[in-house]
Amino acid sequence: MSKIGTEPELRDMDDYNTLTGEKKKIVWTVIVIGLLIGAGFVLASKVYTDKGDVIKTDDPINAVPLSKNISIK
Repeated sequence: MSKIGTEPELRDMDDYNTLTGEKKKIVWTVIVIGLLIGAGFVLASKVYTDKGDVIKTDDPINAVPLSKNISIK
């Protein structure tokens, strides 16, 4: 048991270094849902991206602003 004013220690935590039962199911559920949402966004971007709607520009960037050394006095 930790005292007031001291740092918590890992050995005092009941569920340190364990991922079993209900916690494990919740973690896997969150991971799977995240992957499904990501796959949905990728699929939507592939289906709804119109290549003919893009405005092409061929302007080369000759100099990046503030790329020169600035002397500070």
